[in-house]
Amino acid sequence: MQIAVGIVLVIAGGALEGLFSLPVTRTPKWRWENVWGVGSLIALILVPWPLALLTVNDLMAVYRAVPPEVLLLTVLFGAGWGLGGIFWGKAIATMGMALGVSLLMGLLNVFGSPVLLAVSHGPAKLLEPGGLILLLAVASMILGVSTCAAAGAAKQREVRADAVPDDASRTEAPWSVGLVFCILSATLSAMVNFGFVFGEPIKQSAISMSVSPAAAPNAIWALVFTSNYVVNAGYACWLMFKYRTFRRLVSPGTGTYWLWALFMGLAWPLGIVLYGMGADRMGAYGAFVAFPMMLVTAILFGNLAGAISGEWTGTSRRTRLIMVGGVAVLVGAFAVFGLANKRLGDMPRDAGQHPANVTASRTAE
Repeated sequence: MQIAVGIVLVIAGGALEGLFSLPVTRTPKWRWENVWGVGSLIALILVPWPLALLTVNDLMAVYRAVPPEVLLLTVLFGAGWGLGGIFWGKAIATMGMALGVSLLMGLLNVFGSPVLLAVSHGPAKLLEPGGLILLLAVASMILGVSTCAAAGAAKQREVRADAVPDDASRTEAPWSVGLVFCILSATLSAMVNFGFVFGEPIKQSAISMSVSPAAAPNAIWALVFTSNYVVNAGYACWLMFKYRTFRRLVSPGTGTYWLWALFMGLAWPLGIVLYGMGADRMGAYGAFVAFPMMLVTAILFGNLAGAISGEWTGTSRRTRLIMVGGVAVLVGAFAVFGLANKRLGDMPRDAGQHPANVTASRTAE
């Protein structure tokens, strides 16, 4: 029952992660740095800290009870997550949407799940039955994302007569540079899951102080989100200074834009929090399976939002069938991830390899 509840929470979190960036397309008088600057302030500061302070008793005492290196790692992983978002935009601009999104989502899945499992529990875990099924699920997801990307490229060719075959927004930078951007972005963006896994001692510290297991991860997210915000806000403010776009925040006709920014600010952190709650209920290896499950759900809901808003109007039946095929593969991958979670849960857990236990042993010494 706990696993089922966990999967539902992960799906809800993935849905919010797939929809939280809608304001970027609904605020045409604002530039990216405007909506992202306001949205990230709400999402990464004004939501997680009150949530942590309200749900975690004596939050500062929780942090004081944790080894400093754990806090430092958690903060650094959050900053890495923020840098990943910056490189994400550069990768898309260089590679184009079709190839860029395919590479980014595939690599993010790899770094945020099997690579993290290998780092935290040892590479041998990937060669056990549960690990092999996890690798199969990751490969299925990459296939589904690639199929959806192919459908997206076909859609662009059909609905934009003046579009180039890949994406008109692509820059003239060499393909190799775009590949480097993709690898950097995916590696760094996966740090949000590294922060969750390696921040386990923070959660355990909160639980030891009578905080409920469901609320304990909020102490982790407050640190991860804040360091992400420093990177995102710094970059957004630099762009607003560079392009002199601060004034757009209060330009006429943008009153409703603040509501869209509020939606972003609430949906973004809530999706991550729900993911953390769901992963915690899915067992000892939940974070390694729930993260790609969240990504799959985010892709599905992102495509659903596009379909509802009419993005696929005017496309051919063949293009729509390719997209449906990609969605079907992603749904199948989601099911395989569920099987991987079951088999991983059956595997004997080497407690000494988990980051939380390594830290605990060092503290004891």
